[in-house]
Amino acid sequence: MQNIVVFGASGQLGQCLKKVSGEKGISTIIFPPEAEANILDTDAIAKVFEQYKPAYVINCAAYTAVDKAEDDVDTARKINKTGAANLAQACKQYGAILVHTSTDFVFKGDKPYPLVETDAADPISIYGLTKLEGERDVINILPKHFIIRTSWLYSEYGNNFVKTMLKLGAERDELKIIADQVGTPTYAIDLAAAILDIITSGSESFGIYHYSNEGVTSWYDFAKGIFDLSGTQVKTYPIRTSEYPTRATRPAFSVMDKAKIKATFNIQIPYWRDSLITCLEKLSPPAP
Repeated sequence: MQNIVVFGASGQLGQCLKKVSGEKGISTIIFPPEAEANILDTDAIAKVFEQYKPAYVINCAAYTAVDKAEDDVDTARKINKTGAANLAQACKQYGAILVHTSTDFVFKGDKPYPLVETDAADPISIYGLTKLEGERDVINILPKHFIIRTSWLYSEYGNNFVKTMLKLGAERDELKIIADQVGTPTYAIDLAAAILDIITSGSESFGIYHYSNEGVTSWYDFAKGIFDLSGTQVKTYPIRTSEYPTRATRPAFSVMDKAKIKATFNIQIPYWRDSLITCLEKLSPPAP
């Protein structure tokens, strides 16, 4: 197996890739620390490519603070657009294939059906806009790319909605959760497995792909699932987005159609609630 290098290795998806690659016995995957693999430092990127000579590069590095991005546009754009372009340029120079992760936030979220890869992207937040700009740079620079759009990422690693809900559920008697934003949670372990399956397939069916878990839910129902399955006793109340204003606007409906990735790579995608059960089992402390 040829070398695979992961940029953004310390993040949630990077840590999931580390775990899944170990389980799959993939020994040629390298996780350089951010200090040596800063996607904004072209000299550092060149050193990584010279040292490891990757056939594949996975870009997990991203600015994902959605609300903060509205006031920190330059930093968000540097990481999500310029960083992606830097990696694409290096891949082009060294003959590597880039797997670049993106988001459902590239969509406006006003269509009442699952979104396919060819649906028009029309982001309504700086985060979504800068991620779309990164996608476009990758496409324009490097023909050999896989862009994987995902949504509502969570796992036992890093900070995410599942961990936040478990923490708040343990601290409070009641919670109000937004019920009119609809999408699909994605267990980052499942996404990591899909990315590695794409790479190990050796396929050259390059382009944009959608990946989330199967099914459709709201943030409210997602939270209810977390509490019910973990045995957390907390009253939950559904609210509208208008009752919980945030700095950035979120898509109201960003369910993605996964037919393309399933057909192209013969990938089996778990139902979101089944994957949530798996994650909660890993997060819960072992019985004494």
